[in-house]
Amino acid sequence: MKPNERLLSLDALRGFDMLFIMGFAGLVTSLCALLPNAFTDALALQMKHTPWDGLTHHDTIFPLFLFIAGVSFPFSLARQRANRIGEGSIRRRVIRRGMTLVALGLVYNGLFTLDFATLRVASVLGRIGLAWMFAALLYMHCGVRTRAITAAVILIGYALLTGLVAAPDAPAGAGPLTFEGNLAGWVDRQWLPGRIHYQTFDPEGLLSTLPAIVTAMLGMFTGEFLRTERSALTGNRKALCMLLAAAALTLIGVCWSCAIPINKKLWSSSFTCVVAGYSLGMLTLFYYLIDVRGWTRWTLFFRVIGLNSITIYLAQRIVDFGHISDFFLGGVASKSPEAVAAVINDAGYVAVCWLFLYFLYRKNTFLKV
Repeated sequence: MKPNERLLSLDALRGFDMLFIMGFAGLVTSLCALLPNAFTDALALQMKHTPWDGLTHHDTIFPLFLFIAGVSFPFSLARQRANRIGEGSIRRRVIRRGMTLVALGLVYNGLFTLDFATLRVASVLGRIGLAWMFAALLYMHCGVRTRAITAAVILIGYALLTGLVAAPDAPAGAGPLTFEGNLAGWVDRQWLPGRIHYQTFDPEGLLSTLPAIVTAMLGMFTGEFLRTERSALTGNRKALCMLLAAAALTLIGVCWSCAIPINKKLWSSSFTCVVAGYSLGMLTLFYYLIDVRGWTRWTLFFRVIGLNSITIYLAQRIVDFGHISDFFLGGVASKSPEAVAAVINDAGYVAVCWLFLYFLYRKNTFLKV
């Protein structure tokens, strides 16, 4: 694959992922409420985060985005090197991007209110920035073997630490893998500045950023593989290899969960493996359909979102898209039964967000971090 080539599947998959953050999860929930039964009730639960142990579809959104960011980096690095940009400049760009995402996370959390006493420093964007940055620096300076060993050491070490060591101030009877007794929460209470999300524990805290680095690293391994140029390694064979790797990662994670439960808030090692398997499986599907088979016409809807994913994440914090939707559809919703009105409002919200992004897409305006 040439350095300047771009995988359309990455933009489409990123858009599919962000669609659920853009209100589609709420739309699915309201649609399920129209026809309540065992299936729709179960589907609606998939649109919410698991309270502690376990896994729902909504738990996969964040790690899939981080995985995709990892996949993109080998292509970005190859383009920069092909343009003869020096390693020092690339390294500074990586660090600047990571710190910019941390800063945008602070903005998202309310930096401009200037209420520093209650400002939450940890954030989704901050974790993406830090995890991606460290993984990218490792990718630039270490070989495959070294990075693979590093990833394994992080996951095994984190599993042993979180599984065997409880917080020094844990209440009596609270195990190391409980909400009250986990070591990650204690680390946050000791060293994480600002407000902690759950008062005693932050799901984007310090210690649990370590396995998140591995999520980005696994994405970079995938991107590196996709860039491999061998006559025998066709697109079909790459897709098959990726599918087998996805199954292997999922199996490892499921087996690991017998000892260390799948837990998004802790970003447990079993969670890291299972969601990496899911992420790789979804990428395989999109890669095969779009980049191998060349079926691209259906991707515009998702690419419009994927090309401005950070934009819509931040914009929803700043712009009242719900009010805009209500301006046009509020009358219809007010004349409808409550369950139907919920569907109209949620569908309107998604539509307004997408049209906003489509306007930016047509103007060739994209937020680059």
